[in-house]
Amino acid sequence: MTLLDAPKFDAEKTRRRQIMGYGFLGGFVFLFILTWFVVGHPLEAPWNWYTYWQGQRAVDRFLHTVESNDLKAAYALWVNDPGWEKHPADFPFPYDRFEAAFGQNSQENDYGTITSHQVVAARIFGNDLIVASMMNQRKSRPLFLIYDHKTHTIGFSPRELSLDR
Repeated sequence: MTLLDAPKFDAEKTRRRQIMGYGFLGGFVFLFILTWFVVGHPLEAPWNWYTYWQGQRAVDRFLHTVESNDLKAAYALWVNDPGWEKHPADFPFPYDRFEAAFGQNSQENDYGTITSHQVVAARIFGNDLIVASMMNQRKSRPLFLIYDHKTHTIGFSPRELSLDR
């Protein structure tokens, strides 16, 4: 085939390819923005979004379990070990301290019996995700929990977040 024998230009085929390209690009942008909304509008890079989603779900599940007063299941989520009762001495935050901090008649926390919660902020600090939750519909100080995405454990955060964006 020589240059003079080249196939005739097909404007319809070119138009279809252009529409498919724009459709693919538009779909990608749509999914990107949808994912950003689902994970809670993080300001960090997209490769951290899965940590946001996973950490917020873990903290939310933990707080729902505390609200239902199933402290043994909540402690299993706290230490990420469903069989924690077989070796309770392996954890630095023992169950009796956990029960005193999150139990129904707890005098150690500022919130009393936890009956409701709302996750209000999350930020990555170092390798961990700090999640701020408002307890019992109070507008005072939130509870700051830290989620370690490598060990999938939850703990009290040594840092507090600014809730301003």
